[in-house]
Amino acid sequence: MKLLKQGKILTDAGVSGLTIKNLAKEMKFSESAIYRHFTSKEEIIIALLEYLAQSMDERYANAISSEQSPEEKFTTLFQNQFSFFKKHPHFVVAVFSDGLMEESERINETILKIMQVKMKHLMPIIMEGQQKSIFTNSITSDELIHIVMGTFRLQMYNGE
Repeated sequence: MKLLKQGKILTDAGVSGLTIKNLAKEMKFSESAIYRHFTSKEEIIIALLEYLAQSMDERYANAISSEQSPEEKFTTLFQNQFSFFKKHPHFVVAVFSDGLMEESERINETILKIMQVKMKHLMPIIMEGQQKSIFTNSITSDELIHIVMGTFRLQMYNGE
């Protein structure tokens, strides 16, 4: 699978190592064959990030049950993501690489889609938890979601 090959390169060499030449070598294709599918490194990264956003949306929707408490939903959502990243560490490299957001506006927009997917699933959990006084009400749900998202990103950087 193309995404697995991209992932191996990302895990081994980081975003800078993900080149058409390296991808062609890893897949045992000619560079021209790769260019039929991807016009640039940017296209490769965007394909990987778009797959992650779609996968994340589907996994979260399937993992969280309406019968769960807000704490259980919250825990399930993060355990699901940590488990996915543990099995597919190249996605951590793709999403959390230093300098990736400076690569292009299109990459920034695709990373923003990933954050929006996470917020789409997380916001109702936080709001329900605040309504039931399970999560703090001393700050807004928007502020709380930003703290949670930042903490998640820090955990990913630390490899926890």
